[in-house]
Amino acid sequence: MFIDKAKIVIKAGSGGDGMSSFRREKYVPKGGPDGGDGGRGGDVILIADANLNTLLDFRYKKKFAAERGGNGHTNNKQGADGNDLYIKVPPGTLVRDLLTGEIIGDLTEPGQQITAAKGGRGGRGNARFVSSVHRAPTFAEKGEPGEERELALELKLLADVGLVGYPSVGKSSIISRVSAAKPEIAAYHFTTLTPVLGVVSLGAGHSFVLADIPGLIEGAHEGKGLGHDFLRHVERTKVIIHVLDVSGLEGRDPIDDYHKINYELLRYNERLARRPQIVAANKMDLPEARENYARVAALLQEQGREVYPVSAATGEGLNELMQRAAQLLAEYKEEPEEIDEVAVFRAELPEPFTIKRDDDGAYVVEGKEIEKIVAMTHFDNDEALRRFQLAWRRLGIEDALKERGIREGDTVRIRGVEFEYKP
Repeated sequence: MFIDKAKIVIKAGSGGDGMSSFRREKYVPKGGPDGGDGGRGGDVILIADANLNTLLDFRYKKKFAAERGGNGHTNNKQGADGNDLYIKVPPGTLVRDLLTGEIIGDLTEPGQQITAAKGGRGGRGNARFVSSVHRAPTFAEKGEPGEERELALELKLLADVGLVGYPSVGKSSIISRVSAAKPEIAAYHFTTLTPVLGVVSLGAGHSFVLADIPGLIEGAHEGKGLGHDFLRHVERTKVIIHVLDVSGLEGRDPIDDYHKINYELLRYNERLARRPQIVAANKMDLPEARENYARVAALLQEQGREVYPVSAATGEGLNELMQRAAQLLAEYKEEPEEIDEVAVFRAELPEPFTIKRDDDGAYVVEGKEIEKIVAMTHFDNDEALRRFQLAWRRLGIEDALKERGIREGDTVRIRGVEFEYKP
């Protein structure tokens, strides 16, 4: 089964907790703090695997978590780092963050990889907090939480040449003739519902990947007839073979078909309309096609198009068509990205925290730094609590709450942890 879209949830490993301990050995009555740091949490890494060609695996498993870091030990021993989690995806997979819409990466080459979620750092052991004025700290940090994200995976086929055209013009028959691909072929529209890839071999080590893109219809650029699902797979092709049914037996004019499909390509992506394109005038084994061919070829050649009369049923003209596609592929040069104007961005530091009121009247404080401090603090340790209070004041949260009118006894909520406010 061909699946080209998936949504998954990934969570990197949290860091291990730091250790709070003191050296205890015979004849060493005051050994001092020796708690080690926690290990780093594992990252979640997406890697392109040439053996995959579908996102089917993500239909059944949607949640992935990397390993947590090990806790610190006595004698200043650090906890083990968590193992990274590698998730295999097919080449051609675009990875997007569902919350922000940001494109995290585009995995086009086998072996290419991206770190989609970073593991948390290990919490520091109490030995790390020794200073000249604080010789015996009793507190240690918890591990930093690993990143968690919801991702959208979108597969765009990596084909050199794409067959486009209306349903039932003979694309599937052509790819089955020129390659070992075996798509379903039948006398009804939309027989092919998923893209099909085939390798065209032209001898002497010359070959290319040909894609049969399911039939497009008018309005495809707006999503009609699964248009976006189909058009997406044309984007990476370097050469387009536009297949026309010149027999006209479907009741459509081949010239109208030609203009409508090219309009859909243009509206979906202007760069597609500028790709090298040749026309395959198919079904030349039929008398109606032979009657129409001269008119169709003359009109398209006036517009600068190369037209090749072919018959998927008999194989007539397909070798010449594939040879020309291979030649255009060899001559193809990637179109440079268009930059309309240079935009200058000035870095703006985000607000360190925000405060809002919840429905129950609680003050909710949100901010990356304060939320990380809360997650890494042992609140049952008096020294750790005092350290948290210092960070609370340093960030200006105390003053900001007073400006919002907080009173003694009010509830403050940070990352799910509730505090009772006392001036």
